[in-house]
Amino acid sequence: MAAKSPEALLTVACVQMEPEFGATQRNVQTTILLMEQAAAQGATLMVLPELCNTGYMFATRAEAFALAESLPDGPTTRAWIDCARRLGVYIVAGITEREEERLYNSAVIIGPEGFIGRYRKVHLWSDEALFFEPGNLGFPVFKTRIGTLGCHICYDCWFPESFRLAALQGAEIVCVPTNWVPIPGQDPQREAMANIIVMAAAHTNSIFVAAADRVGTERGQPFIGQSLIAGYTGWPVAGPASATDTQTLLATINLADAKRHRNWNAFNQVLRDRRTDVYDRMLGADAPPGQ
Repeated sequence: MAAKSPEALLTVACVQMEPEFGATQRNVQTTILLMEQAAAQGATLMVLPELCNTGYMFATRAEAFALAESLPDGPTTRAWIDCARRLGVYIVAGITEREEERLYNSAVIIGPEGFIGRYRKVHLWSDEALFFEPGNLGFPVFKTRIGTLGCHICYDCWFPESFRLAALQGAEIVCVPTNWVPIPGQDPQREAMANIIVMAAAHTNSIFVAAADRVGTERGQPFIGQSLIAGYTGWPVAGPASATDTQTLLATINLADAKRHRNWNAFNQVLRDRRTDVYDRMLGADAPPGQ
């Protein structure tokens, strides 16, 4: 990576951990302990896994409702707000959200100033559709004192439009709380497909991506770890992390590089070169039957 300039230096922490299903208070305490350790090493942006306060493998809708919280006044968010204020850090963390009778697989964006916003997972994976509503907030970006943050959750990364929309709105880094599971056909000698997708998204949009995964097996479902922080060139600046262990990745990056080096040469800039006259009218159209 090129030498860093001082104007937008930021130390990012991806906190890889193993939540215990249903043990919300204990899980939140674990996240705070791990963030305290990362802050002691200079981190000012913390990314935590998907649904890290409750666990992931809900058996019934009633179980999901019992563990969900409203935002931003639920106990988990309040605890993270207190932590962010005390440590002077920003937090992007996955949480089970309840809004009246609807549930969302969400992430909260929190800073020293308090609650900044929320992101609701747009693309639901597998049995999530039994419990959660698809996200209805689109792909917002959050302008903060440390930079402009985007947020996706897990399966959102498989849709190039997710990262492109964040980049077009000025995101310099996309934070990804995730619960990656094994992918059929994965070559055990190669990096995880999820890592390849994150790296490609960072490269093709000239943005940083910080993906924090979980580890362990929950109710029979294994998770693959391998959290990653990708630089604006696409190559990792930290990780992949362990496939099995709790681990915090740290990387000091210059967010300004995401825009400064977006011009790849005298002719090409990845966002400017988009041919919207050719393909915008095609995007969003239904695929032909059987495709």
